[in-house]
Amino acid sequence: MVMGERICNLCMHRCRLNDGQTGRCRARKNADGKVICGNYGKITSLALDPIEKKPLRKFFPGSRILSVGSYGCNLSCPFCQNHEISMKREEEVQSVYISPQALCERALQMVPYGNIGVAFTYNEPMIGYEYVRDTARCCREEGLKTAVVTNGSVFLEETEEIFPLIDAWNIDLKGFTKQYYRKLGGSLEIVKEFICRANEYGHVELTTLIVPGENDKEEEMRAMASWIASVDPEIVLHVTRFFPNWNMQDRGPTSVEQVYHLAETAGRYLENVYTGNC
Repeated sequence: MVMGERICNLCMHRCRLNDGQTGRCRARKNADGKVICGNYGKITSLALDPIEKKPLRKFFPGSRILSVGSYGCNLSCPFCQNHEISMKREEEVQSVYISPQALCERALQMVPYGNIGVAFTYNEPMIGYEYVRDTARCCREEGLKTAVVTNGSVFLEETEEIFPLIDAWNIDLKGFTKQYYRKLGGSLEIVKEFICRANEYGHVELTTLIVPGENDKEEEMRAMASWIASVDPEIVLHVTRFFPNWNMQDRGPTSVEQVYHLAETAGRYLENVYTGNC
């Protein structure tokens, strides 16, 4: 490495960062020779959502949760629904700083409205896992729940301390081939390891967006569902319908029939399968 250069070891990209440089995720950066979470506490989105919107179907159904997002993501999905913040750098978005303690206080204020805690979502929360960790600790002290909606594309050794603090996860399992994950800039094996570790500590639900021509084959769903069942047959799987978005406007929505067919296929292996966007 050149003088002042540092490697960010959080995810598969292992970005080499010169002093002041930001990584591929747009959030982690080299600050005076140390890789830090550049988006710590910088909030772009805040809303009190139904828990089912995360989606979490088997975790306190009927409740609400304070959902919070920042900016940045370490994948490059061309169909991203939240690209206005996930694919942007700090200078390209509007954000406000909210400390972990202040966010926890806001969550407490919303308990009378059905709120059970805080959900980190909208962009990729785990590229700023330090903020998630610190807020989760505050929430636990106050009896609030913490949920994370993530692509699961980070190394366990870098994020080990966070797993005992999270009550519920919704993890995107984009597909079940290494080729598809490479196209999105990720690693299937890293996500599989993340799912296994999350399942050891908290409630886990998975979401797979079915994109026509990419991950919509029955054989792939059989392999995916079989693997999930080998981890835990009670893990919830959401099979959701694709709609053209952002940089993927070259195909139409997934047929409803195909979504239902793939959900039925998954249901031969798993106890809890739901369809979405249909």
